Amino acid sequence: MKSETSATTTSLYDIDYQRWLSETLVQLRSRNFDHLDLENLIEEFESLGKREKRALASYLMRLCEHLIKLKYWEVERELSYRGWKVEIRNFRLQIARILEDSPSLKIYLAENFEREYRNARKVFLDASNLAEKSLPVQPYFSLEEALDEDWLPWPSEE
Repeated sequence: MKSETSATTTSLYDIDYQRWLSETLVQLRSRNFDHLDLENLIEEFESLGKREKRALASYLMRLCEHLIKLKYWEVERELSYRGWKVEIRNFRLQIARILEDSPSLKIYLAENFEREYRNARKVFLDASNLAEKSLPVQPYFSLEEALDEDWLPWPSEE
């Protein structure tokens, strides 16, 4: 009987994810552990951590991209300064929110800072058409500066 329930639950996971979640929660709350779809439950737990890491990396890359734009894209700066500044604030807030919920991800952020800067640099170079030699391969700012809500790499003209 256990295998029938497991097969039903597993197929429910593939057919109606939200219903599977609801039923899994009911089973967990009622401590009905014998009928849990453990394979998919374990997979979901693993993916939660991966999802947060991917989101953090994405926000960090976009933050770096906008800090690079602010410093190096002189042609667009006057027109785009306020929008870039808003995006910088948004990415910092998103990163802070994730780190507030999962402080242990600060290590992941530090370990991936240079990689995400390099990714942001590539995106910036594609968008701006500036020469590669026009900005450093290594970050010209620290992770602490990038996350500091009062720091910008270029002064405001407002």
